[in-house]
Amino acid sequence: MKFIKPCLFAFTVLLSISCTSQKEKSSLKDVYKNDFYIGTALDLNQINEKNKKEDSLIRKEFNAITAENIMKSMFTHPQKDKYDFTLSDKFVAYGEKNKMFIHGHTLIWHSQLAPWMQKIADSTEMKAFMKDHITTIVSKYKGRINSWDVVNEALNEDGTLRKSIFLKTLGEKYLVDAFKLAEKADSKVDLYYNDYNIEEPAKRAGAIALIKKIKAEGGKVDGVGIQGHWRLESPSLEEIEKSILEYSALGLKVAFTELDITVLPNPWDLKGADVNQNFEGSAKMNPYPQALPDSIQNKLAERYASIFKLFLKHKDKISRVTFWGVHDGQSWLNDWPIKGRTNYPLPFDRDLRHKKAYDSIKKLKETKK
Repeated sequence: MKFIKPCLFAFTVLLSISCTSQKEKSSLKDVYKNDFYIGTALDLNQINEKNKKEDSLIRKEFNAITAENIMKSMFTHPQKDKYDFTLSDKFVAYGEKNKMFIHGHTLIWHSQLAPWMQKIADSTEMKAFMKDHITTIVSKYKGRINSWDVVNEALNEDGTLRKSIFLKTLGEKYLVDAFKLAEKADSKVDLYYNDYNIEEPAKRAGAIALIKKIKAEGGKVDGVGIQGHWRLESPSLEEIEKSILEYSALGLKVAFTELDITVLPNPWDLKGADVNQNFEGSAKMNPYPQALPDSIQNKLAERYASIFKLFLKHKDKISRVTFWGVHDGQSWLNDWPIKGRTNYPLPFDRDLRHKKAYDSIKKLKETKK
């Protein structure tokens, strides 16, 4: 029998414990710290730090945050002459306290408008609203918020402009004006155009044309946010890569802003993230009500690994990757496009345990060390 000297044995044990401990302590934000920010969207309870276990997970794993809902206009500007910054103040303070990159979402969006905004009928009133809304909010958080989604989801699937209340009252000029107003309120903050499906060819072409036009007319656009509400089989990595390259070629930062991957069937092969679309439920549309089978867990892990491998290939062009939610139980995909389903789109499950998807994302970096 071969004996190990006591001091050597002790050193070996300590080294082993240290390595194991270090591996357990490492997080997504740690392993990707030299590549891009790893972010998450926070809901109301998380902003209010209601759950200590969730809060600990957020602080450990992520170094960028987006407010899932509370900075949308219906919450920040509920009445014409009244703003409410109670929750957004808490959100920004949370990011500052934890030294996180803070992203503002969103200034101009056709959905989740306060009721009074939906009644605006003429161009004079709409121009006054946009100026007051953007200037007030961006100025309030000047130097504290790192980037803003200035305009969200202004395009149809074919790349044409969505017939929103803003387009109807102001025409295309509202897009340029929004970016100009945001820059005037805070010249140093990064300004983004954010949308879903803009990795698809037709909508991507529309987004590129839109951003070029805004810039040509004097609007400041620093980046594009590709939402990344994706599926196990689509979009293709080729189209995602083309999007990274084509947006980057415009001199833009590329962010993946709302990443999640549905594992459930969608009615009519629906794509995207139009929150106004809903369908009737059925057992066929909710195949995993209790748990996700290992075969699908593996597919989800493989899909996340292939996506992050592509992100790493183009890390010089990507500013941030943000998951849309902390864990599966929080995900909006449990209710869209069919209410009451059980979905599993994120790297953490409902009990805050990391899934195979989490391991697959992390291993891409750990194996390179």
